[in-house]
Amino acid sequence: MKRLITEPVRFIRENVEDGYNPYLDDSAWQEVTLPHDWAVEYPFSQENSSGTGYLPGGTGWYRMHINLPENIKDRHVELCFEGVYKRCRVWCNQYYLGEWACGYTPFRFDITHAVKSGANLIAVQVRHEDLADSRWYTGSGIEKKVYLDIQDKVFIKETEQYFKTLEVIRDDQGDPVSARIFLGSVVKNDTNDRKEVIVRNFLSGAQCTEETLELSAGEERFLSYEAEVDYPMLWSLEIPNLIQWETKVYNALAQETDSHVSTTVGIREMKLTVNDGFFLNGKETKLKGVCLHEDAGSFGNAVPKNVWARRLRALKKMGCNTIRMSHNPHSQELYELCDEMGFIVIDEVFDEWEGPKNKWWQGHNVYPPKHQGYFLDYPTWHAKDVEAFVKATRNHACVAIWSIGNEIDYPNDPYCHPSFGEMTGNNDAGKPAQERAYDPEKPNAERLVALSADLVKLVKLYDDTRPVTLASAFPELSSHTGLFDTLDAVGYNYKEQFYEEDHKRFPALPIFGSENGHEYHQWKAVLDHPFIAGQCLWTGIDYLGETHGWPEHGSHAGHLTTAGFEKADFYLRQSWWTTHPMVKLATCKAEDADKWMGYRRLDLDYEPGTKIVAEVYTNQPETELFAGERSLGVKRDKAENGRFAWELTYTGEPLKAIARGMTDTGDVFTITDVLQSAGEPASLELSLWESELNADGRSVGQIEIRVLDSDGCVIKSNEDMIEVTVEGEARLLHMDNGDLGDTTPYRSNRRKAHGGCLMAYIVTTGYPGEVTISAKKVTEGSEIQNTISLRTI
Repeated sequence: MKRLITEPVRFIRENVEDGYNPYLDDSAWQEVTLPHDWAVEYPFSQENSSGTGYLPGGTGWYRMHINLPENIKDRHVELCFEGVYKRCRVWCNQYYLGEWACGYTPFRFDITHAVKSGANLIAVQVRHEDLADSRWYTGSGIEKKVYLDIQDKVFIKETEQYFKTLEVIRDDQGDPVSARIFLGSVVKNDTNDRKEVIVRNFLSGAQCTEETLELSAGEERFLSYEAEVDYPMLWSLEIPNLIQWETKVYNALAQETDSHVSTTVGIREMKLTVNDGFFLNGKETKLKGVCLHEDAGSFGNAVPKNVWARRLRALKKMGCNTIRMSHNPHSQELYELCDEMGFIVIDEVFDEWEGPKNKWWQGHNVYPPKHQGYFLDYPTWHAKDVEAFVKATRNHACVAIWSIGNEIDYPNDPYCHPSFGEMTGNNDAGKPAQERAYDPEKPNAERLVALSADLVKLVKLYDDTRPVTLASAFPELSSHTGLFDTLDAVGYNYKEQFYEEDHKRFPALPIFGSENGHEYHQWKAVLDHPFIAGQCLWTGIDYLGETHGWPEHGSHAGHLTTAGFEKADFYLRQSWWTTHPMVKLATCKAEDADKWMGYRRLDLDYEPGTKIVAEVYTNQPETELFAGERSLGVKRDKAENGRFAWELTYTGEPLKAIARGMTDTGDVFTITDVLQSAGEPASLELSLWESELNADGRSVGQIEIRVLDSDGCVIKSNEDMIEVTVEGEARLLHMDNGDLGDTTPYRSNRRKAHGGCLMAYIVTTGYPGEVTISAKKVTEGSEIQNTISLRTI
């Protein structure tokens, strides 16, 4: 049985002496719920590191006061953490359990000896003093779920559960008629006596195996079975069918005990090939991927599942089918959503091994860097972290590829090689000449070969069904050192120019784009080369950290903002990645036409007489643009950048794009998008993204707020200050507008709109009842407000 820690937890950001002492008075400490990231509760400050978003770390203590039943001493109990950032130490009722260094991998402690019936105290010290320990935002605290795994004394080791599809058998039409699967478990007798038990496995409620065991005191035994499933419903991107696999322990009288583990799995075939790309269930599938960091703006890294669901639904609409977990394991809820919604996952464990990367703390590429981070823990902890990483997600149907590292071979960071007198990476703007030059005192890149081979071997100890890769930053060197020979496949970061040549050089090695830019030629490199499985854009969503400098506190590289709103780049990508008819108009000043997509706007907020470029993003073959009633011409050939474009002088008239396509039956259809100059703010639109909210004290509601003109159009240029109040059985958590230059504390109830939009997040109190959310424009001028009401259940 899993018992999630849902009780309010006491927290203090202070290095308290003996914070595990049961007599310590913590009544004045902050009351929080888990998961919890303390960094986003504080103001942005230049005193903190730019790389981690100008937000603080420090040392904090958590004290969990939990009550357990009378029979707890007859049970085996494990305390399970899905992720704590970072270097935590854990006590249960003053018994010191141990520590865990990595902030991303899950871990657990056996607390059978420490728990008691009634009141129990779990104390956790979290230490994150080295703020320049990462190139992006990490957060601080118990950022993922905590639960107790409570079973009988003869129990199933949850982390050892292992499901894999061995074979799918098809009929002459290619339809699946049966599937062979593997089920692996470990059962342990944690008593001082010999025990006879029965272990049964169930798939979707139907029993598929049974075995009677005699276990001596303290014995644990690995059990493995092959089973056949008739007419399996395969997991796919379009229909992500899932199965509930249950393993249960019965006593010698065939009575069910409290020892059981339930795992959600899916039957599917995945294959990454050398010449033909990636196949899912026998069907060639281009990986239309995005890289994602773990934060969600104002939530930091403690992100509720439904917040990820809103973001993933948008990415799905954009045409995305693949998520690269950059550059570390993410929350279990995100993998669950990828299972449930149909996303392929490239699962990544490390950004650095034993060599420290440059960590920017006063602006991106502003020298000198600092050299803090995981490399200090790697020699001692990497084997434990790889084991925890693989076992945590190997049963997820979505996971297709393991990645052991991101840009470990980045030139001169720190590894170099005498074969290159100078090396430059993809992100080296402003890098001093001496930092580009070969330095014999720096680590030799050939060292990476042995480290990679060790990591690949470790991964395969725990899963032998998926290819192991890494994301290479400098294949110009790494393809010659022997590094690629250690891998099952290799990912290239921003190196499309080497696809064809290196495919010939490595005829047995699949190659794919593990990190790519947004330009059409980078996508065309996938379309033009069938052996390239796909690409992963940097990034799907804006993220905190890795900023160029104050007051910016994050990266604008995403197709969605941190608040989850679509940018112009979203619609351009949608026009390349989807087939359902779509069209979208965007504009920019003519002088910005050759600049990156961040200069594109979804409005017409220009003075008449301004020279602009109107771009039309569509997946249809023909587009006509109108200014008012005047046609500006029909275009049938997209430019080399994959879009239609017109240069014109803005007159104040609306722009209308009409895209024309043809159905399978030969009928012509049209779709339209219109841009017009927005009027003055006239109203606020409030909408709740969820269909309902549970009155459990943890459910988060997402309120989308939009500033509208009198025609009901969103005023994309609006940045009015909005004040939000919440009454009834919920409270305001924080707000986010997606503007990474806005340093307003996230917990403030006043925040500017950005692009005419704002997100407000609320949390229920734990009691069913009415909730009223009010938003009011408080910028000077006409007062506008609106209110919505809902009922928690």
